[in-house]
Amino acid sequence: MAFLYCYSVLKKMDQEKSDSSKKANPAKVKDAAKALAVMKKEISKVFFGQDLIVDSLLRALLCNGHVLVEGVPGIAKTLAIKALAQVSGCSFKRLQFTADLLPSDILGLTTYNPEKGFEIVKGPIFANFIIADEINRSPPKTQSAMIEAMQEKQVTIGSTTFSLPNPFFVMANQNPIETEGVYSLPEAQIDRFLFKIEMDYPDEESEKRIMEENTTFKKFEDFDIETIVSPEKIIMMQQLTHQVYLDKKIKEYILKIVKKTRDKDFEFGNYIELGCSPRASIALFVAAKAEALMKGRNFVIPSDIKSVAKDVLRHRLILSYKARADKISSEKIINEIFKIVRAP
Repeated sequence: MAFLYCYSVLKKMDQEKSDSSKKANPAKVKDAAKALAVMKKEISKVFFGQDLIVDSLLRALLCNGHVLVEGVPGIAKTLAIKALAQVSGCSFKRLQFTADLLPSDILGLTTYNPEKGFEIVKGPIFANFIIADEINRSPPKTQSAMIEAMQEKQVTIGSTTFSLPNPFFVMANQNPIETEGVYSLPEAQIDRFLFKIEMDYPDEESEKRIMEENTTFKKFEDFDIETIVSPEKIIMMQQLTHQVYLDKKIKEYILKIVKKTRDKDFEFGNYIELGCSPRASIALFVAAKAEALMKGRNFVIPSDIKSVAKDVLRHRLILSYKARADKISSEKIINEIFKIVRAP
């Protein structure tokens, strides 16, 4: 039943967003790929040694999705999204999640002005790019308000509903080394993030450059990062992403990969507590199109699925306690699945 449901969802998405043409215009795809390459080059002026992270952020932006980043403090997670906002010509806000942060501190509230009467004060969430810093520091009520805004792309203050800016992109991060004083995101909420990215330390050469060119001694503006596109251009590229052609055989490949996480009929299957939800199928479907667009292609090939699979699946595979005891990671299980499931 789950397999048939996923297939119907993917088929409906294709009909709704790709009926106008079988493949996206090749010239437009090439132009978009060039713009993305220039954006990446500009970002590298200030955020370097993390090319795969930049690729994942750009890919998520093309998919109109959100990203959860996990990494130790001090590896420039905030800097990455700030640079991305700059090259995109978009507004940017950083929200520091703390134990006493309230939903109204994020969304806004209704206040009374003696001269004007009741008025609405919009919160900091009304920006194109948001970094939710240490999202697991705040209690579930505040986390849920943020997740709802991400999902619905709108917020309600008092009795009035406001649409959030378009594009609207959230990069939430959490610190993996601390377990006290934190409120772990429930699995159902983590599933709402398109990608989960694991950000590691930079390599030695990059760190040498970081020492010399760092934002402690230089202002962000000193790096002279140019604005390459605009919010309107981002929206156009998002629409173009959905027009990238994905063959029926690739759809079946996606479904087989996701189904394998549920069947658990392979060597590492007993380490899986719960397989991936239909959101995994949808995320692979859209993310593979974004990967193809970034490569300058108007069609998806099997290697595009492999390129995005870990970002899409690592947080959707619920592992058992036995996996943790035996130090079996979700990445290892994903690698094993790709050995078993044959590419078309």
